[in-house]
Amino acid sequence: MGGRQFDALRSSVVSKLTDVPKRILIGRALRSDRLGETLLPKRIALPVFASDPLSSVAYAPGEVLLVLSIAGVSAYHFSPWIAVAVVVLMFTVVASYRQNVHAYPSGGGDYEVANTNLGPKAGLTVASALLVDYVLTVAVSISSGIENLGSAIPFVIEHKVLCAVAVIVLLTLMNLRGVKESGSLFAIPTYVFVAGVFIMIAWGAFRGLVLDDPMRAPTADYEIKPEHQGLAGFALVFLLLRAFSSGCAALTGVEAISNGVPAFRKPKSKNAATTLAMMGLLAVTMFCGIIALAAATKVRMAENPAVDLIHNGVPIGADYVQHPVIAQVAEAVFGKGSFLFIVLAAATALVLFLAANTAYNGFPLLGSILAQDRYLPRQLHTRGDRLAFSNGIVLLAGAAALLVWIYGADSTRLIQLYIVGVFVSFTLSQTGMVRHWNRHLATEKDQAKRRHMIRSRAINTFGAFFTGLVLVVVLVTKFTHGAWVALLGMVIFYATMTAIRKHYDRVAEEIAAPEGPSDDIVRPSRVHSVVLISKIHRPTLRALSYAKLLRSDTLEALSVNVDPAETKALRAEWDRRGITVPLKVLDSPYREVTRPVIEYVKSLRKESPRDVVSVIIPEYVVGHWYEHLLHNQSALRLKGRLLFTPGVMVTSVPYQLQSSEAARKRARKRQEWNAPGAVRRGPAQERPKETSAPK
Repeated sequence: MGGRQFDALRSSVVSKLTDVPKRILIGRALRSDRLGETLLPKRIALPVFASDPLSSVAYAPGEVLLVLSIAGVSAYHFSPWIAVAVVVLMFTVVASYRQNVHAYPSGGGDYEVANTNLGPKAGLTVASALLVDYVLTVAVSISSGIENLGSAIPFVIEHKVLCAVAVIVLLTLMNLRGVKESGSLFAIPTYVFVAGVFIMIAWGAFRGLVLDDPMRAPTADYEIKPEHQGLAGFALVFLLLRAFSSGCAALTGVEAISNGVPAFRKPKSKNAATTLAMMGLLAVTMFCGIIALAAATKVRMAENPAVDLIHNGVPIGADYVQHPVIAQVAEAVFGKGSFLFIVLAAATALVLFLAANTAYNGFPLLGSILAQDRYLPRQLHTRGDRLAFSNGIVLLAGAAALLVWIYGADSTRLIQLYIVGVFVSFTLSQTGMVRHWNRHLATEKDQAKRRHMIRSRAINTFGAFFTGLVLVVVLVTKFTHGAWVALLGMVIFYATMTAIRKHYDRVAEEIAAPEGPSDDIVRPSRVHSVVLISKIHRPTLRALSYAKLLRSDTLEALSVNVDPAETKALRAEWDRRGITVPLKVLDSPYREVTRPVIEYVKSLRKESPRDVVSVIIPEYVVGHWYEHLLHNQSALRLKGRLLFTPGVMVTSVPYQLQSSEAARKRARKRQEWNAPGAVRRGPAQERPKETSAPK
């Protein structure tokens, strides 16, 4: 009891100081029964879960052109065909995941599908891939956004890592406020970005097809110096496959909706499937539109623009800043400095930051499910004050910040690690869905349901084949460019989660209640109680009185002789007061307190292994943190050591000093105090029950 009281008093001193800033940053705490109010309608779920694939059109077209530029401008005519391949893959993945959300609406997504149908090892492989990909989503999106913002604000590009970490902290705070609130904050810029891109595509098509206006990108007059001229045969195929794998960045984040089904309003599966279809249609249209406008306005990109971009026969030079494809197309369509150009540029930079929100919602949900399955620490399964999975959010932020720091917030280096994880999960998930339908078809007799299952199985079979093929392409073309780091991350996650599960299983087996007799339920032969004392004072007398109430088989007081004079005075006072409890004094030539006590307790256990030793420790309870510095902490050290001694029970007998009474009064006052925003409409007990919003 003493330890718990001390902890409560100490927390009461600190919590008041921390409560105000916490409430200001993340808002007032929400009751568990208000979880339904945090569920998302489709209009909010779209920017929350699909901001990553929607925003990827800001850099995916550029990645395609960058790879094709290796063979020079002549290779650009392959870009529409690569776009078609990406579109087919996107529709395949979306159609496949629509089957997933209906079959597995609990939110496990790829992990649950693979775990249920392919076994725990496949499920853990998928989980490892997704966790790596979520961390990379945050790192890549924010680094790309910082680079876009840095083209306008030099300070940002000069302090890339610092600014990127600051954005991660800001996004973390937003998400700690809860899914619904963060979604509302992110919806506006996401929709402004989508609207801006569609206006750009429509206006560009009108100018080009109807008005026949010449639209030229700022790089239209540049030439590209090819690194490998006249590529043909296998080399050309490899280049096209590498460009295709880079364009597949547009598919990252598609799986987040499958993992986030529990966050949707009812009917959850239907709303998630509709959101998936909306996301796929929007992403495909924007991706194809930007690729088409890039070809029409003659955008030129190069992996090393200072050397490979040629203007008037001369390399452009190191001072040149290569703007993203979307920025060059917007300048050609709207005109540089125009209102729509500025709005789209600002929305693009902002939505790249917000694209990380896909991971902020997917990672904590997946982490919670894995924690429930005992593959991750149990703390990840609990919700925080705002009913968000706060520990998962903080863990994701920490991992992403570390990655940003290691790679210097360089999106070009980070993006090479990308995509591998997501296609591992795509492939295993769709393979698992094929097994799912096969299992159900074996028992289903209804012909209408069988036709639906056969159609779904065909979709998932094609999805598994196509995504598996893309996975091989991605591994072959990106392995030496950094994909091996993502694979290493997956291996580390897999090994860590396996070790955590083994630990939890071992502990569960060890502490399981036995069916028959055991040492834990057999009453000990005897109980030896030992009261630790240093001198006779009120705490000592209280501890002795408490120990007598226990009616132990034997009771003795124990002291350690570190100062002969003090020990002599203690014995004299003991005899003068006529205390009936025997006093035993342990010699300590090296003036240690902890070790002699531990050795003595162990000797009691060794003499009678079936007996239990109860060690009773009197403790001061103070009210101020600085008072702990003024008192010997030997009791804490003893308790820490005795915890590892089998057959020993430790009891703290607290003695509250006057300062602890002041701390108790402050704690009581705190209970009656409400942080700003904690009470909106009167005290909680008087608040009328709120009706939930219509679904």
